[in-house]
Order: sequence, then structure tokens, then C-alpha cells
Amino acid sequence: MRPIFHPSLVNGRYGDPTVYVETLFKTHSVLFDLGEIASLSPRKIRRVDQIFVSHAHIDHFVGFDHLLRLHVGLEKTVHLYGPAGFAERVFHKLQAYRWNLVESYGADLIFVVSELETPNSISTRQFRLKNAFAAEPPVSKTILDGVLSDERTRRVSAAILEHGTPCLGFALQEAAHVNIWKNRLSERGLPVGPWLQWLKQAVVEGRPDDHLIRIDGAAASDGRLEPLGNLRDLLTVTAGQKIAYVTDVVDTPANRAAIVALVRNADILFIDAAFARTDAALARERGHLTTTAAGEIAREANVRRVEPFHFSPRYAGEEERMLAEVMTAFRGPTSDATT
Repeated sequence: MRPIFHPSLVNGRYGDPTVYVETLFKTHSVLFDLGEIASLSPRKIRRVDQIFVSHAHIDHFVGFDHLLRLHVGLEKTVHLYGPAGFAERVFHKLQAYRWNLVESYGADLIFVVSELETPNSISTRQFRLKNAFAAEPPVSKTILDGVLSDERTRRVSAAILEHGTPCLGFALQEAAHVNIWKNRLSERGLPVGPWLQWLKQAVVEGRPDDHLIRIDGAAASDGRLEPLGNLRDLLTVTAGQKIAYVTDVVDTPANRAAIVALVRNADILFIDAAFARTDAALARERGHLTTTAAGEIAREANVRRVEPFHFSPRYAGEEERMLAEVMTAFRGPTSDATT
């Protein structure tokens, strides 16, 4: 399966927590947390249209000003999601600057900020550059099971976790993954081309069998049209890719249960592993996971790959040790075969 989501740790395993997710064939990108982002190119930052912030501690939100600076002057809407009280913090960030010249700008920058108040309710308010980012009245709505964003091709869900303050974990789920059988294309004399992306999109969006697909991808009226139903045998639909992100959570039974439910069967889990196995007491005091806890949670959730991060600087130079502890717990106990 060729993955559609391409995530990367922006600042490595020790730096500010931030994961940048590019989407294949799309011009928009996603950020999980908004720590220091200066290492990202301006082009990449300007592609971001959704940002999911776990909580507003400085190492998770300090990159907002850099992102703001690069977006002023663009005609753009950026959606931000965070825990209760997050919109007020965004508002104060924006109001730290003077916007008395905004009437001369030709483009409007809009931040749409949503707070997950409960697993089934979300509050959203909007801030517009041309209004000097004045706070507009909030609008509340009911959601289901922490689903923050539900598009035809992808969905982002969140769980409210505990870090001495509400802290969100996130899961990005592709609606479905569509693979084309190139040998069947050849057997039917059909070309490879842009039309295959339209075919995939029609399937993911649940179009009916009589939905017409232009085979050659041309805009000309004499292009060959085929009903979707006649083309379904060319492809296979499988469960979509899933990327999960969890950081800054204390190791409690409630947190573990909520994390496992959120990230179950993820293809990649980015998970906080701030402290070594032997420093469990310190991890609990600071509201973080140990390497062992991170590996155990990943194993229980049946994730395919675990990517630990947010290592404490006290373990500088010990990355191999930290990774080994996570992987030992992830693989689980082994026993020698007996005869």
C-alpha cells in the first residue's frame, strides 16, 4: 500500500514536539503541535491549513508567531484545534501585535479556532486579519466521539487526556485506501493517467455507480466517459492509513485506556517517552510517560510502528538506550521454547 500521509518529526526526538504531515497529491499539510518550526521551509509552513495543538505549554505552541508572520498577506483560512481555553490563548497571541494598517491589505487571513470541551461538544470562534483579529462570538456544536474534522477523504479524532491540564491526543485516519490493478488496466486497454486519481477520489467519496469518469482526463467534450460501476473491478479498497499523536500525559489507567481506544491499529504512533524506565516516579511527578509505558501502550493498541519522542534533555546522548527501552516494551515479553 502506497501511503498517502507522510509524517515527520520536525525537531527530532529531543526538540519541541511537532509533527508535520504531508498528504500525497494534495497541496495542504497538517501540523500536530506547534513548537519551534523555524527548520521548516516557508513553502511548507504556508501549506499548512490544519493545526492540532495538544495543549498550550510553550514548547507545544511557541511556533505560532512564526506561522502567523509567514501567513500575513496571504488569502488563507487556517483551522486550529485545541483543548478548552485554547481560543482565548490564540486571541491573546494575536492581540500582542498592532494591526492598525490592515485596511491596506488586499488579502484576508482567517484563523478558525476550535476547542474540544467534552468528547461530544466543540466550541469554535473566528479571528480575521481585516477585523484586527477581534474575537467573534463563539459557536458551539455537538460532535460524536471526539471527531474534530470529518472530511470525505480523512477524519481527525481527539481524546481528552490528563497532564495536570487537559491535553489532547489525536488520530488522523484516511477514509479508505484505493489501489489500482495496473495489469487490469492493460487487459482492458485503458491508459495510465490523471484520470486514475479522479477514479480513486470518486470511490473514496462514495459516488454512485452511475457517476461518470472521464477516462483520458481531458477536458475536451469528446473524451471517453465511463460509469464508475464499470470501473470498480480495476481497484481494491482497503482500510485507510492511520497516524496517531500522543504527548505529555501522565501514566494513569484512565489515560492508558483513552489512548489505546484512540490509537488502536494505527500505522504509526508518535508517543511521548520523556523519561527512562528507571525514572517512573519522576515521570509521574512531571506528568509524562516513561519509555516502558510508551512501548506498552503501543503494544496494547496493536500499532504497526511506534515513534517515541519528547525525550528529556537529561538523557542527551542516550537516544539508543531510550529507543531500546521503548522497543523492548513494544515487542513484549518473550520466553525460551521448551521441549
